[in-house]
Amino acid sequence: MQLHRIQDYIQTMYLAEYSDKLMLLDGASRADIPNLKDFIEHQLHRPFSELKLVVVTHMHPDHAGAAHKLRDLTGCKVLAAKRERHWYGGLDGWFMHLTDLVLARWMANRMRKPKRNLWYSRKLRPDIELVDGDVIPGFEDWQVLETPGHTDRDLSVYHAEQNVIYVADLMVKVKSRLIAPFPIFHPNQYRQSLLRVFEMNPVCLLVAHGGEVDFDYSAYQHIMNTAPTRPITHWRVTKIKIKGLVRSLLRRKKAI
Repeated sequence: MQLHRIQDYIQTMYLAEYSDKLMLLDGASRADIPNLKDFIEHQLHRPFSELKLVVVTHMHPDHAGAAHKLRDLTGCKVLAAKRERHWYGGLDGWFMHLTDLVLARWMANRMRKPKRNLWYSRKLRPDIELVDGDVIPGFEDWQVLETPGHTDRDLSVYHAEQNVIYVADLMVKVKSRLIAPFPIFHPNQYRQSLLRVFEMNPVCLLVAHGGEVDFDYSAYQHIMNTAPTRPITHWRVTKIKIKGLVRSLLRRKKAI
């Protein structure tokens, strides 16, 4: 197995190559599809249809956004965590979906990337649903690990032979430091997931935003010390901003 790192729209993609098949370790965004196709066909000199599996680690635009379209284009299967409900279900889910698309667009603008269509369905239709510890069908040298906290369904993928873990958004690299992502829906579970990955002592840790990183004791402690202890979500941040705006308006009114 050879693992390829592909820097793309707002994140890094990881592609596992075998003699007869390919697996994408995360669902990427719609903007990533042309680059992925070009890499497979012109860098690897293989047909796009040899992409056999796409893992969706969680439902955010840069991790699930290309999954359905890639299945349409290549016939690949889509894998995700086994859950009874859609992540973006209901009115709150509709709001979160739009907010996450806006955040992805903001990140692209900040990175000075050209505008691309990032729209994708808020309801994933996976072909394969796995739980913690399951091996990946067709790619039995890989295993899924449930590492929730960022959302309720985050997956990491682990290659035991090479002792490599792709952790998606379990952490992000900002200004050479590893920090917790936004949002954090389940802070206690998040800390347990961090501890689990740290204790596995991987030779190589791969993140979507930061590439290959060193997850030593110092990095682990920094995230644990700075990670939120209460949920930091879309609604909570919105409410905090609204309260701050109201206080500001009231202060101005009193000053008049």
